[in-house]
Amino acid sequence: MAIMEHAYYASFGYQVTSFFAASSRFGTPEELKALIDEAHRLGLVVFLDVVHSHASTNVLDGLNKFDGTDSCYFHAGARGVHSLWDSRLFNYLEWEVLRFMLSNLRWWVEEYHFDGFRFDGVSSMLYHSHGIAHAFSGDYHEYFGLATDTESLVYLMLANYMLHELYPFMITIAEEVSGMATLCRPVREGGGGFDCRLAMALPDKWIKLLKEWKDDDWDLDNIVSTLTNRRYGEANIAYAESHDQALVGDKTIAFWLMDAEMYHCMSDISPMTSVIERGLALHKMIRLITYGLGGEGWLNFMGNEFGHPEWLDFPRKGNNQSYHYARRQWNLVDDQLLRYKYLNAWDRAMNNLEEKYHWLSITQYVSRKHNDDKVVVFERGEKGLLWVFNFHPSKSYTGYRVGTQTAGKFRIVLDSDAKEFCGQGRLDHSTEFFTSNDPWDNRQCSLYVYIPCRVAVLFALD
Repeated sequence: MAIMEHAYYASFGYQVTSFFAASSRFGTPEELKALIDEAHRLGLVVFLDVVHSHASTNVLDGLNKFDGTDSCYFHAGARGVHSLWDSRLFNYLEWEVLRFMLSNLRWWVEEYHFDGFRFDGVSSMLYHSHGIAHAFSGDYHEYFGLATDTESLVYLMLANYMLHELYPFMITIAEEVSGMATLCRPVREGGGGFDCRLAMALPDKWIKLLKEWKDDDWDLDNIVSTLTNRRYGEANIAYAESHDQALVGDKTIAFWLMDAEMYHCMSDISPMTSVIERGLALHKMIRLITYGLGGEGWLNFMGNEFGHPEWLDFPRKGNNQSYHYARRQWNLVDDQLLRYKYLNAWDRAMNNLEEKYHWLSITQYVSRKHNDDKVVVFERGEKGLLWVFNFHPSKSYTGYRVGTQTAGKFRIVLDSDAKEFCGQGRLDHSTEFFTSNDPWDNRQCSLYVYIPCRVAVLFALD
């Protein structure tokens, strides 16, 4: 993120001034190439957050008024200005704009060897309204009508077609919140050509819940509906927290859950408080259920893996040009006296489990969403991977019946209450769970489990 050169630091890299330049804030072009080469050596795929949806209004060091007119690369008049972002909007009908944009994509691939692009602001590009004050319902008339900016859509199709034809390894991701149908289908099918889209509604949902509702009152049916609300055959990247939630004016998930107590009660040698205990438990559960139900890929925003506190802020007039919050506190997770290490261990365990059971490539089936019990049960993954969540703040259930389509002997393979994740260790991992042929919750078999309060447990065939 924020690699394309931008003069205004507080724009977080989204008001680009030099499209063919790597930002000098982080080092030299040669150092960026060395970073990408090292990532490739480690088997990592590297994406560039590319901003082709708008550009900085700067005249002296940007594209604005490049030829002295209001247009050139942009639409003239009101259509060429984004009212919320104070930025210029490209005219994708102009040949020189298309040449500029497409060559820009090729340049980043061939000069720096990026493996893919995350296209910023796709929703803004797709609609003449830029999606401002528009709550999309998912009805097709909102996508296929006069409200759609077909010039921008055709550019995105052209860009995706070119990238995938020239670079078979290429992966493209759309930052798109409206749910535009077929956006993530191949161009040869008439789609937008993206490989997947960011499931932007998911972090918005979690922050809204944490701001406005006690977890006692969470509507699990609504949460599950939000997590699974995507079209079959169009891949989504799930994530629980994004940079938008962590910016100044908002707070990270961990900070919403634990707030000021994170300053005083995250030490392993201090007594466990009810606020910290609740916060650690829900932080693990929120990430896991999002990972399990939210899409076909998983994105972790830097620091969320260990419950980073506070927020992000960049130097600007409002904070007297301070750099104090323009950082991530990596030292927190490395300090073995602090409880952040448990959340980081949970992140590692989730990722290792996905490597083993491959649920991201398998369709889920939700068999139970019980609002009174605060229990969610679903199946997703190899070896009958069975997910059981108990969000109830105080009720634990002994002999709780859950359904499964797979018969056999199950064992616990992940437990958020395990002591290695700062849990209470209430579950015996040596226990064997045998299914019966008694149907339950529209599944062919069932078994009985113990599920403590505010705990998630995953079972798999032994």
